[in-house]
Amino acid sequence: MPELPEVETVRRGLEPALAGRTLVAVEARRKDLRFPFPDKFAERLTGRTITALTRRAKYLLADLDDGNVLIAHLGMSGSFRVEDSVPGGFHHERSKRAAHDHVVLTTDRGVRVTYNDPRRFGFMLLVPRTELGDHPLLRTLGIEPLGNELSGAYLLSVLTKRATSLKAALLDQKIVAGLGNIYVCEALHRAGLSPKRAAKTLTPARAKALAAAIRAVLEEAVQAGGSSLRDHARTDGELGYFQHAFRVYDRTGQPCPKRGCKGMVRRVVQNGRSTFWCPACQK
Repeated sequence: MPELPEVETVRRGLEPALAGRTLVAVEARRKDLRFPFPDKFAERLTGRTITALTRRAKYLLADLDDGNVLIAHLGMSGSFRVEDSVPGGFHHERSKRAAHDHVVLTTDRGVRVTYNDPRRFGFMLLVPRTELGDHPLLRTLGIEPLGNELSGAYLLSVLTKRATSLKAALLDQKIVAGLGNIYVCEALHRAGLSPKRAAKTLTPARAKALAAAIRAVLEEAVQAGGSSLRDHARTDGELGYFQHAFRVYDRTGQPCPKRGCKGMVRRVVQNGRSTFWCPACQK
């Protein structure tokens, strides 16, 4: 499942093509993805101008000029492809999986944005902006880890009574929105914290180090275009390359990369998810 850096990478790729543009044609080539499309989905989008393109956790949010918001989620295999038919504009080779092109948006500039999703676990919804904060998908989400709210003090305040493992607590979307398995493993290694450690045992100094590690690993991953594991690709069809910078994720049996550490990366299963860590330096 794409995590925050992958979704943010997609948002940044779509923004120049869609923000401020009017949709002159919209095509939905099937009735549903994970969920059915809203009633008159294509009709309601056609003629609308996208006034802003933002992200909340792992959701893409396109504000429309009629007061609605298009919510899009990539699911496990969803991707957007951007093609520009204007002479001198950019053009990216058409996906070879055209049978899985389910939604096509064409803008007033001649740019075509295609949503491709072989597994169809993604979805698109239309929600009034005034009701967005109370929508079941968004109302319980925690803070954004790249926003100003993330700090050691915040983590200490929300984790101080959590008896669960630190890894499980960080994956709770009600605490920090958008964090997933890969980047939690990477952040915990940078902070020198064991994923098995009880969340409530964090000290102020360790909480501060963890907040800094979370922010650093996410920012580096966004700059790298995310991690291309399985189906993720950027809007230009290129792959992200942060997977080449993994320190522990999927590195079972390899030496710990932390300077001075002689440990080996190990894999354990926590709450049904693979956890990669170094027992020698993560305490």
